[in-house]
Amino acid sequence: MKEGNAKKFSATGGIGLIASRLTVEGPLRGKRDEPARGSFIVSGRRTYADAFLKLSKDSTTNQSSLFFYDLNAKANYKLNDKNWLYASGYLGTDKLGVGEAIGIEWGNATATLRWNHLFNNKLFLNSSLVYSNYRYVIGVGTGDAKTTITSRIKNWNLKEDFEYYANDRNTLKFGLTAIYHTIEPGTATNGASADFNNIRLTEKNAVETGVYVAHEHSFSDRLTFKYGLRLSTFSNIGPGTYYDYNPDRSVARTYNYASGETGNTYANLQPRASLTYVINAESSLKLAYDRNAQYLHLLSNSNAGTPTDLWTPTTNNVKPQLADQFSLGYFRTFAENKYELSAETYYKNLQNQIDYRTGAETRANENIEADLVFGKGRAYGLELSLKKKTGRFTGWISYTLARTERQFDAINSGAWFAARQDRTHDISLVGSYDLSKKLVLSSNFVYYTGNAVTFPTGKYYVDGQLVSRYSERNSYRMPAYHRLDLSLTWYRRRTADKERSWNFSLYNAYGRENPYIISFRSNEDDPTRTEAVQTTLFRWIPSVTYNFKF
Repeated sequence: MKEGNAKKFSATGGIGLIASRLTVEGPLRGKRDEPARGSFIVSGRRTYADAFLKLSKDSTTNQSSLFFYDLNAKANYKLNDKNWLYASGYLGTDKLGVGEAIGIEWGNATATLRWNHLFNNKLFLNSSLVYSNYRYVIGVGTGDAKTTITSRIKNWNLKEDFEYYANDRNTLKFGLTAIYHTIEPGTATNGASADFNNIRLTEKNAVETGVYVAHEHSFSDRLTFKYGLRLSTFSNIGPGTYYDYNPDRSVARTYNYASGETGNTYANLQPRASLTYVINAESSLKLAYDRNAQYLHLLSNSNAGTPTDLWTPTTNNVKPQLADQFSLGYFRTFAENKYELSAETYYKNLQNQIDYRTGAETRANENIEADLVFGKGRAYGLELSLKKKTGRFTGWISYTLARTERQFDAINSGAWFAARQDRTHDISLVGSYDLSKKLVLSSNFVYYTGNAVTFPTGKYYVDGQLVSRYSERNSYRMPAYHRLDLSLTWYRRRTADKERSWNFSLYNAYGRENPYIISFRSNEDDPTRTEAVQTTLFRWIPSVTYNFKF
């Protein structure tokens, strides 16, 4: 988060039809007549696009919700010439709902207290205490048949980060961190007519630690080498219950850890290195390698239009995920820095990947680890970007060609398949043209390949109960997403310190009906037939916003 204005009070914001925002900042003074010893900044915004949904004639759409809000605050204060204090916080929530049947809400709250200490002109320390709380809520069904699933991750994080500037060619960074995780995997509460009882999965606790050292050395004005090593550990901590499983997925052994008792512990070395070579004043090359270890894992069910996500920690059954990435990039400027080009290619090798086995019970399953399978993955691609930085017309275009794939012996007969987040093509075009000193025309176009999903391909009845048969894992695609946004800004006043402007915009200018959810239902006239139903939240969204700065 940026620092507040230490010289004077100021405010910026906008009031619009679908969103409003406000930022206030200013100096913090000790004594009345002395210079400011610090500053503060407070910012908030809120959308209300769901108000437009109520104008729809479709009963599902006009009962849907779609909004987010967030609040940011930060203050810094100079205690003396060698000590600064920083305090910051964030609170945000997103909510999406389709009719009364499906609702998703997630959000974060975090607070940070940081002390910056200058030992001398070469060595300084940042000490940080961070609290974060992530949660999500998913509601499925209506009335007495509604099921609500909640999950939460709370963290306390202590960090000590040192930086040592040995000389103009050598910089050393080193430090340590310790995180206490509290993971609430899921709680399912049900209406009176739901088909299963309320369930609360066992809370998991863990401690994650890390120590690191990194060195940046400039061999010359053209060649810079950065390298480092991080050692991380992850330990399950009681109270908590963990299981070993038999091949038939029954519980073979139970481990009950008392409060403070340590269970499984994993340790990983994570090296990284990068080499930057400046070819000339206009171009450079960068080669990099890094290894990362991930101890918290997200499980997503790709069988549904609205995935039920579940966070699970590393345990005796779930190993840390490891990723080794290699990248090579070329960067160049043209026409006296008027244009900027970048081209990067990468390959990532993934170990200990996690997914649900076919037919797994994903709703609040206490023994969910018995329904997991483990395999490997890979991701590779090419990223291109061209930016025009100066002139009446400015903007950029970027294109990514990429693949993200997984392989599990127990899924799709061991064949590689597209991961849910795989996007083959991703294109962005952004442009801004100054029609005059007071009128600016802007546009934004995005296109990307639809996510890989698993759809039903047939159905049959067993003892009078309808059972769906699904395709191979992620063998289908959601339709491609694309849209064009247009806006015109009229500046009534525009200086470095003050601004008054009106913005007229049209979101999704050509009315593309991008899918929010694709669901399946029996045909009303012929129940033996199944039909796919696409839900689109909105097509065009016009908006007018008044922006100000003083």
